[in-house]
Amino acid sequence: MAALTSDRNTEYSLGDLLSIPVAAETHIFAGSLVCSDADGYAVPAADTAGLVFEGVATAQADNRTGEAGDLSVVVRRRGRYRLDCASGLDQSALSAKVYAYDDHTVAAADDVTNDVLVGVIDKVEGAGDCWVSIDEAALAGKSWSAATTTTAGA
Repeated sequence: MAALTSDRNTEYSLGDLLSIPVAAETHIFAGSLVCSDADGYAVPAADTAGLVFEGVATAQADNRTGEAGDLSVVVRRRGRYRLDCASGLDQSALSAKVYAYDDHTVAAADDVTNDVLVGVIDKVEGAGDCWVSIDEAALAGKSWSAATTTTAGA
């Protein structure tokens, strides 16, 4: 593409909200942790290989009877959220990374298999819940490679 030769009205957003098409036969609840699957569709967070954490659902999206992409869910990608924790916490967990255990629970790396990073503990509320800052994990995303075309020589 050529460089601009005049002003451009470039759209923008603050980046705290993202709308993601929901996977087929999927029900996402408001306030739940949301991931994207390998195809880029929103699914409830889980300790599942290939999932990438995207944020916290702002509203429910019930696509149980729909095809992939029939509905979208809006997620918040910034902030601190009070979440359940799969194992007992004490103050030493402060600043520790936590991973998706299910759609409302985080866990230490030793308690999960697939390391779907959700964020960092900002405050320990008790043995079973904590505040988690999701900014870095939600904005980290995954790597992407543009499709390539290979043409056989004649």
